[in-house]
Amino acid sequence: MDRFRVKPVVKVTGEFWAQLTEGDGNFNMFRFLEGENAEVLVEPVGTWIQYIMWQYKAKIRGRKSVGEEEFDIPAWRLDKKLANELSFWKKIATMTVAEKMFTREYNRLQDALGGSLHHLIDQYELQRLGHPYYNTNSGGGEGHLEVAKNIYYSSKNLAHMVLSLKPFGCMPSAQSDGAQAAVVEQYKDMIFLPIETSGEGEVNAHSRVQMALGSARVKAKEEFKSVLSKTGKSLEDLKTYVENHPEMKKPMYQVPVKEGIVGTAANFVLHISDLMDGKIATA
Repeated sequence: MDRFRVKPVVKVTGEFWAQLTEGDGNFNMFRFLEGENAEVLVEPVGTWIQYIMWQYKAKIRGRKSVGEEEFDIPAWRLDKKLANELSFWKKIATMTVAEKMFTREYNRLQDALGGSLHHLIDQYELQRLGHPYYNTNSGGGEGHLEVAKNIYYSSKNLAHMVLSLKPFGCMPSAQSDGAQAAVVEQYKDMIFLPIETSGEGEVNAHSRVQMALGSARVKAKEEFKSVLSKTGKSLEDLKTYVENHPEMKKPMYQVPVKEGIVGTAANFVLHISDLMDGKIATA
């Protein structure tokens, strides 16, 4: 496996089904992206499960003290007020435990598979990032997640490009696209492209993605050149080292990710350089 091959990292978001299916439902987008030499980052179903739990807690908090059995309680009925307060915190605590258990089990699976799974994102971090552009109290579809994920993966240097896939007429996702205009204006280096699986056809959608990929490739290549130059080593020297350590060519070999570095090739260069310099032990 040649990890020195520079590939732009494309984060896929959008409507729940369209961003996960592999086939005509999203114009065979995953296969197309990989054919265009892109590394595809697909959101795990676990993020949606976390979002459902987050929604439950948000709904409970939003409706606190406005339920029929809570609204008309006389001021002197402290027993009923206390009972309602305990009921509220019981629901919040139950779902909080569920969130922590789910995250713990997911992380255990992540560790068992050698860290190869997509990491889960903190839903409260996504809430903080998305709310200024998309009110997190607005339900439907993925709500604020599309906007928040775009900001998260772009601002934290986790993807060169964000691609949002959605079926034609998906209203929540269309609303998100409107909010994305303000997001893109704020984050100038962001590459964001929304694609609807409408009657415009697969060829037109692929053409639009190709144009955006052109910019993502430039970012990936510039990043790789910058990292290679900082190591002070030639690409040939790095390749020779890998040839002498064939375990680094295995598909399941884990490449450490440096903060601020997106591409696998760039991270691999830094990793091999550190090994050659003796900064870390040989795997």
